[in-house]
Amino acid sequence: MGAEQTAVPATPEEQPGLQDLAHEPVTHRFKALPPDAEAAGLTVGELAAQRRSIFDGGFTTPLLALSAESLAHNLDLLETYAERHRLSFAPHGKTSMSPQLFARQLERGAWGITAAVPHQARVYRAYGIPRIFLANELVDAAALRWLSAELDADPGFAFVCYVDSVRGVELMDEALRAAGGSRPVDVVVELGAGEGARTGARTPADCARVADAVAATSTLRLVGVAGYEGEVPKADGDRVRSWLRELVTLAVEFDRAGRFSPDLEEIVVSAGGSAWFDAVADVFAEIPELSLPVLKLLRSGAYVSHDDGHYKELTPFNRVPEEGQLQPAFRLWSQVVSRPTPAQAFVNAGKRDAAYDLHLPEAQVVRSARDGVVRPATGITVTGLSDQHGWLSTDASADLEVGDWVGLGLSHPCTIFDKWQLIPVVDAEGRVVEFLRTFF
Repeated sequence: MGAEQTAVPATPEEQPGLQDLAHEPVTHRFKALPPDAEAAGLTVGELAAQRRSIFDGGFTTPLLALSAESLAHNLDLLETYAERHRLSFAPHGKTSMSPQLFARQLERGAWGITAAVPHQARVYRAYGIPRIFLANELVDAAALRWLSAELDADPGFAFVCYVDSVRGVELMDEALRAAGGSRPVDVVVELGAGEGARTGARTPADCARVADAVAATSTLRLVGVAGYEGEVPKADGDRVRSWLRELVTLAVEFDRAGRFSPDLEEIVVSAGGSAWFDAVADVFAEIPELSLPVLKLLRSGAYVSHDDGHYKELTPFNRVPEEGQLQPAFRLWSQVVSRPTPAQAFVNAGKRDAAYDLHLPEAQVVRSARDGVVRPATGITVTGLSDQHGWLSTDASADLEVGDWVGLGLSHPCTIFDKWQLIPVVDAEGRVVEFLRTFF
């Protein structure tokens, strides 16, 4: 896959385009930034260098903040986990779509970055990502023309994507032949996670037919097998491990049958979302010796920020606490704008600001508008979201008035990041140390 030709940049500054992000002007395009910073003509980098407090530095609410300490902790923990279990790592970039975070993941040993759709891959390449695993079948002719040109332009660029149907292979081959590129596209056969699951060929026989279709082309190269265990129906530890063993068996059988391209240096076996990577580690440790070394590729993405809801409940570290714990890194700061009754209050953060697809936000802390003292959000519950308002239920113990700041915990990183183009990263004292740019 050309991995031996690829030099991963050693520092974020070496990644193409990252320095340019600091030169973007502070404008109204970015939510919550201080109006005076725009009036002064500051760039994002200049504003970050001022290390302003999010509370009294001119920022407006609602304001999403990412903890610098928790972010660093989570990045380090998954690096250590992957090393301990001898896994390669291609974290799913669709979680954050932040090139600055991609650079840090690569610094911490990531093999590459996973994508789901062509737009994401184009963003990755614009910022110099050297290896991309696209966890989807790619049948868009325009995207395949772009990919073919990108592969020809950079001999060190490694790309792998799913195939899960004979028709998909036909469409890929047709588009790539028309593109006239010199390099084949590396593909892995996707094994579906069971009847009624999401994508993927459903049976080993279906997978074999897809592999045969790949072998009949000159534009594609079969390099492995892959899938997503998070879609196993009624998933539990036993069912997930059983499916993962089916995936490993498929790799073994393909290898014995000589289905993988003869010019490979390694065979790819990939799985691993953010809910079952412990099972992936266990089963991938059982992969027998094949005719070539195996690239055991984990693809978890939500770990980078973790959360206070969905993944807090599902993280494998709940099952293996001795291996560490992820830390929720996000907090959405909102402000009480109405307190119409003793039992009700409204903050100025709603669906445009907070993820709500899996869980409603959780009221965690209150910062007094009178003296800045931060206290637990006792007696305060988020009961609903409008577009620009959060509905709070308050009981007799709730000490809350108009103007107070309410810090909200959020669920589901993928739909937290995508509501904010520029996210301040703050230290423990609430001072902004940098800004992360996202590209959704």
